[in-house]
Amino acid sequence: QVQLVESGGGLVQAGGSLRLSCKASGRGFTGYYVGWFRQAPGKAREFVATISGSGISTSYADSVRGRFAISRDNAKNTVYLQMDSLKSEDTAVYYCAARGTYSTYSVDYNYWGQGTQVTVSS
Repeated sequence: QVQLVESGGGLVQAGGSLRLSCKASGRGFTGYYVGWFRQAPGKAREFVATISGSGISTSYADSVRGRFAISRDNAKNTVYLQMDSLKSEDTAVYYCAARGTYSTYSVDYNYWGQGTQVTVSS
């Protein structure tokens, strides 16, 4: 089992940057894919990015590809989401989640953090 805690959210102007962190506790972190998802008010939770346990494989939603970068430091049990060129439509609560195999579907993920708010002002 793994526990996840997100941090790094906040208020930023359009065009700015933020880096989110997802700190994991528990055993076997390197065996988990970690995904970032987001949910805006009145909308369904959507996939943002995911990274393999080794960090070699990554995948992104079309809406963020080229602007966001996911990475991980397994020595620190932490996954990061670097968000650049932020737009107002990126405003949402961002969640990290973990599972044993690759998926871009939120329903497939077993473990979730509590979320961190990202607000982009235009």
